[in-house]
Amino acid sequence: MTTLQIPTTSQLFNVDLSMFVPKTKMSTEEFYEFCRLNRDLRIERLATGEVIVMPPAFSDIGNRNLKIAQQVGNWADKDGTGETFDSSAGFTLPNGSTKSSDVAWVRLERWNQLSDEQKASFAPICPDFVVELRSSSDSLKRLQDKMDEYIKNGIQLGLLVDRKNKTVHVYRSGQDPLILENPETVDCSPELPSFSLKMKRIW
Repeated sequence: MTTLQIPTTSQLFNVDLSMFVPKTKMSTEEFYEFCRLNRDLRIERLATGEVIVMPPAFSDIGNRNLKIAQQVGNWADKDGTGETFDSSAGFTLPNGSTKSSDVAWVRLERWNQLSDEQKASFAPICPDFVVELRSSSDSLKRLQDKMDEYIKNGIQLGLLVDRKNKTVHVYRSGQDPLILENPETVDCSPELPSFSLKMKRIW
């Protein structure tokens, strides 16, 4: 009779994640298959092919993510010029990386240029607007690098919300990042006309 060996807590915390990742680098096809088999994981792929597996968001961050998405989604429904996406949506950027942000918005005219097959995959398009919300486990430098990559690949406006320091880093195409200290609202015009992100329930 075979005895099932239950891993100890220390063994679980020291699992080498590489055993679950078949290659250090993955082609587009391999990455799609890996994501299909691991739908519960948050996975991104760098332009060089390396794969990054991230843990699920903590509950408080998920709550704040939703509050941001609600604000953007409500504005987008009234505005009617674009589509809003949550943190589960991945996009293939022009440099070949696959990224997901906490909230993304794409102009309808650009989104509708994609085929149904492209929309049903990691759509080959860079969003026009993204929001990244820093969690307690996130490196600020990593998120800043991610926002820089978004800018280089075509976003018009990006917000990096750092709850720990109560700052919002505003990224605009062709401009240096602007850091707002504990703002009550963040004006997203003219990229998102008449939209301001209210920060009270996000802090």
